[in-house]
Amino acid sequence: MRILVVEDDDEAAAHVSKGLREAGHVVDHAMDGEVGLNMADAGDYDAYVIDRMLPKLDGVTLLSRRRANGDETPALFLSALGEVDDRVKGFKAGGDDYLVKPYAFPELLARVEALGRRRAPAANVTTRYAVGDLEIDVITRTVRRAGRKIDLQPREFRLLEYLMRHAGQVVTRTMLLENVWEYHFDPQTNVIDVHISRLRSKIDKDFDRALLKTIRGAGYTIDDSD
Repeated sequence: MRILVVEDDDEAAAHVSKGLREAGHVVDHAMDGEVGLNMADAGDYDAYVIDRMLPKLDGVTLLSRRRANGDETPALFLSALGEVDDRVKGFKAGGDDYLVKPYAFPELLARVEALGRRRAPAANVTTRYAVGDLEIDVITRTVRRAGRKIDLQPREFRLLEYLMRHAGQVVTRTMLLENVWEYHFDPQTNVIDVHISRLRSKIDKDFDRALLKTIRGAGYTIDDSD
């Protein structure tokens, strides 16, 4: 499943994201409610894991807005607020499940996977992405541009996969650190610059049109526009 975790506690987010990835799921992380709402708006997720108490936009409001837009993605609320009234508010906002902190990760995983099984069969999981003549298959782990196979190192592939899944959007350095390197802090290194440079040399260097672009002061994007 592709899961969006919206959690402002760095340690909790790292723990949940790592566990879900080890269970075979693809995980994106948002550190506040506004970012979470934007990612949910732009993404195609199989489940949401949302902390109730978030900065900028609380979890209940976030999910209420998604439900108002017709989003039926299953959602699990995480919260230290465990009274009956608190749980009721979560369910009325559109939550499908509610887990009170502290919790055991195996229970969280079981609940999330149960939500995934409830989702409508028509919901398809995308395994191939294309931007212009660049194509990536996340199942076979292959990359081609203009029909030519491109060999990438594991971290380069993961970086490209994340950029391709967010094609046309500006991806910030923080988003890359959290979702590609699983860092929930700034390591104060040029690790992103090095990998972006290597990736660009492989997917753009020998082709007429550059697809991987740097958005000065904001981050990076992959798109086929001029």
